[in-house]
Amino acid sequence: MTTVLIADDHQLLRQALRRAFEDAGLVIVGEAANGEEAVRLATSVHPDVAVIDVSMPVLDGIQATRMMHSAMPDMPIVVLTMHGEDRVRLDALEVGASAFLTKDCSMQEVVATVVAIAAGEVMLSPELASSMLSEMATDGSRSDLSPLTPREAETLQLVADGLSTSEVAARLFISAKTVKNHLASVYAKLDARDRTQAVLAAVKSGIIRLR
Repeated sequence: MTTVLIADDHQLLRQALRRAFEDAGLVIVGEAANGEEAVRLATSVHPDVAVIDVSMPVLDGIQATRMMHSAMPDMPIVVLTMHGEDRVRLDALEVGASAFLTKDCSMQEVVATVVAIAAGEVMLSPELASSMLSEMATDGSRSDLSPLTPREAETLQLVADGLSTSEVAARLFISAKTVKNHLASVYAKLDARDRTQAVLAAVKSGIIRLR
């Protein structure tokens, strides 16, 4: 059963998120009203997923995400905010977030994203993909030298296209276990903790593209 930590300084939103998550069968293991409290709780209860607001007192969501990711690199973090600026989205992903949502999305979208992230899926919207491509073109990080084998790059490209492990396996005529082995190798080579981080690193390096 998936456990979730909620961090937001607005009590009404925390309560609404709790109800939505619990209705979906998720278990809330902690609530925090500021970034410092969120980091303390996360390191204490070790949730499967953390949902964090960007604008919080004491420590903002970006700082809290950085600290959580440093302490618990395997814990997915979903950043939720009123702001949809490209720089905020990229900052969130670069410090360790697995997904980014704005508060104008529905509760169903938030729940679906948390469930998908907990299952290891990639959640990159077309808008965020566009932002990433723009950033890649200006930050000088692109490289023509790929550390990935052609098959690893092909596997990661299909993951970036939104295919599940079983769908990638079917497309490449290999087993799901082989897909997972390829992804494990990709994570190690790109110094990534999950699919989202691997896709982000590969796009910024020019190894794959978002389409």
